[in-house]
Amino acid sequence: MEQAVILSKREQEYLLGAIEASLSVRELRSYFLWTQGQLQALLPHRLMVCMQFGPACPGGSVLAHIDCLHGTVIDSAVLEQVSDPVHGLAPRLARHAQARAGTGGWQAPPLALEAAAQPAAGPGAWPAFAPELLRLGLDNVLLHGAGPLTGGGTCFALFGMPQRPGPRQAYFIELLLPHLHFALQRLERMPGAAWPAASAAAWAERPVSRREMEILHWVKEGKSNVEVGQILGISGLTVKNHLQRIYKTLGVSNRTQAVARGMALRLLDGGAARA
Repeated sequence: MEQAVILSKREQEYLLGAIEASLSVRELRSYFLWTQGQLQALLPHRLMVCMQFGPACPGGSVLAHIDCLHGTVIDSAVLEQVSDPVHGLAPRLARHAQARAGTGGWQAPPLALEAAAQPAAGPGAWPAFAPELLRLGLDNVLLHGAGPLTGGGTCFALFGMPQRPGPRQAYFIELLLPHLHFALQRLERMPGAAWPAASAAAWAERPVSRREMEILHWVKEGKSNVEVGQILGISGLTVKNHLQRIYKTLGVSNRTQAVARGMALRLLDGGAARA
């Protein structure tokens, strides 16, 4: 008999917040901010792969679209090995899960794999993916999906969770799956549309530095460049130069957008302690 998962008051608030926020997702940027903001509060992860499949047919579903979402810099080679439509780890995991579930598609319970905790396994077993996870430095994955459905299915893979994915994380992704699915399906994908510059391979070549996070924290507090410089012992011009680099890294064009992006990506958590 499965053990019941009891949500804490904070987890209930996070869940309700994530569900409410999903209702307003209509375009690529808001989907990115939602998955890297509210969703991260319940299911923290390094990399999320979203897969859309074509309508169900006798020969099975065809991968129609795949996207990688992440709030920190990840090596482009790792992203390619995870998300290649044919040979990528994420599509292979999705196909394995679909075959494992049979006619029910991914509507079976979520699958979790902790690479370091898995014994050796044959090529047709779920643990057989563990060495590849370790090689890519992602450690674990939690996978769940909705499909095959008349309008096409979806599958979501969360890689590199800080805690070993277990029954609690599986329960959260089951609760959030309908919202992940419908939010992704209703995005208006115009020809050539891409995820925001702050995600995937288009992210800047370096992460936000400690000093830049300190500056972003004080900008959030409403301080001017001169005031930030006085607090940190640097000139206002140096603060301005740091801000220009922050804008480039976060894919924004002004202070307000930088603070909003920083909050969504949780770069400002504990900012006062760092300052």
